[in-house]
Amino acid sequence: MYSNYFNHQQNVDRINAQINELEKIKQQLQQPVQPITQNFQLAPNNYIRYAKSLNEVNSTSVNGDTPFFSQDMTILWLKTASGDVKTYELKEIIEKDEKDLQIEFLKAQIEDLKKGMSTNAKSNGGDANESIESKESSNVSDGGTSDAK
Repeated sequence: MYSNYFNHQQNVDRINAQINELEKIKQQLQQPVQPITQNFQLAPNNYIRYAKSLNEVNSTSVNGDTPFFSQDMTILWLKTASGDVKTYELKEIIEKDEKDLQIEFLKAQIEDLKKGMSTNAKSNGGDANESIESKESSNVSDGGTSDAK
């Protein structure tokens, strides 16, 4: 008899829990539903395009300022909505680090020295590439050895 009461109490507790859960769901459904708002921001249609020639750029219609690049990225055509086309030449800029700058400086110094040597040689009437070693001094002996012991 005691076990029947215990089982009955468990059933009542389970039913009460389900009733509480249903009440919560009912309260949630009665709350006003907020409307979903979607905002769309459309990007402009002036994306980058590629062209083979100016004729191809002229024959293409655009809605706004649109850049056209040549396949080798050396020419840029900028076409406006009115059809005007401006042409630009592109050149790659390579960043130089400290070592590259030093190498360029040293190469420039070498070129300056070469120019100075050739100018000096022309003013002296000689060849700038003439070896200094080929000229012998009259003060230098033939290098005889001594027999002193």
